[in-house]
Amino acid sequence: MSHPTRPPYRKPIVCLLLLLPLVATLVPEFYNRTSPDIGGMPFFYWWQLLWVAVVAVCMAIVYRMTRSTR
Repeated sequence: MSHPTRPPYRKPIVCLLLLLPLVATLVPEFYNRTSPDIGGMPFFYWWQLLWVAVVAVCMAIVYRMTRSTR
């Protein structure tokens, strides 16, 4: 019985999605400021906290797109 497989080109392209959080959190020019603040929390802190959720979503997408079908 043959199993449908995803095209091999999708895996590397989807894995590039993991570069987004890496660049956004490792390049200080994006977040090196204190305003705008949210609820008294400086931009730097809520920017980093926001990326916790974004990384979880990115990892879920990459996992779903690259897992092998059984």
